[in-house]
Amino acid sequence: QVQLVESGGGLVQPGGSLRLSCAASGFTLDYYAKGWFRQAPGKEREAISCMSSRDGSAYYADSVKGRFTISRDNAKNTVYLQMNSLKPEDTAVYYCATDLRYSGSRYYTWCPLHEGYDYWGQGTQVTVSS
Repeated sequence: QVQLVESGGGLVQPGGSLRLSCAASGFTLDYYAKGWFRQAPGKEREAISCMSSRDGSAYYADSVKGRFTISRDNAKNTVYLQMNSLKPEDTAVYYCATDLRYSGSRYYTWCPLHEGYDYWGQGTQVTVSS
């Protein structure tokens, strides 16, 4: 059974940092492209980062570029999102996602940041406030 579980959210002051984790089970996460998304109250879901399967190429939305970093630990079957210089507008529920279609050579060095994903975690709340 494909399962993704996020953790690491919380309350942080502006300018602070958090690291989110997304632990996968039931499949090998590294075989597939994966992404991080967020949704703030009253807003549409926003794609913020994705990582390719084989070489771990990373892509970012302009809103987080230079502040957020996606990484992976294959031994732990986990992908991370390091968030630095957090702003109040980063407040949202953060989700990781993957899709078993996103495997094969096309996804070795590329990931679909703005396409649909089939498997989602339950989300973790990040609140940036003083």
